[in-house]
Amino acid sequence: MIRFENVTKRYDDGTTAVDNLSFEVAEGELVTLVGPSGCGKTTTMKMVNRLIEPTGGRIYVDGDDISATNPVELRRRIGYVIQQVGLFPHKTVLENTATVPHLLGVKRSIARARAAELLELVGLDPTVHGARYPEQLSGGQRQRVGVARALAADPPVLLMDEPFGAVDPVVRERLQNEFLALQKSVRKTVLFVTHDIEEAVRLGDRIAVYGQGTIEQFDAPAAVLGAPATPYVADFVGADRGLKRLSVTPIEPGDLEQPPVVHLDDPLPATLPGWAVVLDREENLHGWISAEHAALAKGTVREHARRMEAWLPVGASLKQAFATMLQHDAGWIAVIDEDSAGRFLGVLTPARLHEALRRSTAADARDIPRDEVELETVSGR
Repeated sequence: MIRFENVTKRYDDGTTAVDNLSFEVAEGELVTLVGPSGCGKTTTMKMVNRLIEPTGGRIYVDGDDISATNPVELRRRIGYVIQQVGLFPHKTVLENTATVPHLLGVKRSIARARAAELLELVGLDPTVHGARYPEQLSGGQRQRVGVARALAADPPVLLMDEPFGAVDPVVRERLQNEFLALQKSVRKTVLFVTHDIEEAVRLGDRIAVYGQGTIEQFDAPAAVLGAPATPYVADFVGADRGLKRLSVTPIEPGDLEQPPVVHLDDPLPATLPGWAVVLDREENLHGWISAEHAALAKGTVREHARRMEAWLPVGASLKQAFATMLQHDAGWIAVIDEDSAGRFLGVLTPARLHEALRRSTAADARDIPRDEVELETVSGR
């Protein structure tokens, strides 16, 4: 969808902002450009909508050389979200959102209906917020309006320049979650500029780590964290890159242990090896029961099963698993298959979590599937 071919941007004072850059962004892919201030990542993004013109090389969007496209028309086909949002203060939220469709000649009633749909999509009730002005919104709400406005003309490409950098950490995490959910439904081709490696890792399908005007590594987040291509990348992602990798390593069925299992209508077992997971007739997760509770009670499992608080769906990140263990002071978490109404798959223990992380790192380093990695030792086993 987006292709850079030997693109260079050199200013009159001799400064080279981008040097012979070549890379591709696939359709529907979210690529994060990450690096320190002044490394060329924002220049790279602004060359896509011709806010900055390259000195050399070619940039293609959907196969078209953008140098042959009218820049105004090009920008109307590319969504653009910036940190300061840039909403028109004299226009309502609904009018702001409908700006680009109006410019494209879309009938007013249709443009406003589309704007209302998008406000709902980003979590803003158009009947509540549509008639308000930007100054009446919080920073996070204004950012949502900015995203809705960028999507209003249904552009194939979305450019985002540190869009969540001006809000507090709690709101920023919420916006990131909402944007990831939104991206799953709309599947735009996105270039996302950030200086925060954790944000880059969390959002990107792939990450471009910038040095000075060049890309030092262009790879999946797990690969950047697990196998930095250069000492510069290793230093940039930080000595705690193993912890960061938790957020991009999913729980897989092979990571799980199979504990004792009982069913709701079973009589209470006479003995249990510590505890057991409680399932219903369809093998869906219901709860758990301890050996102590079973030994002191009579009746069926249903009467004495305890609610399961510590659980996650398969595919959730190891970071979510670790956080859930800490939140519930749990020595393990249950893992289910949400696609089958909660079918129980197994449990993840701290030892298995550590093993999954090591296996994932080794798999990337050796370029083999994770389930083919054999570990010689596992800490805590």
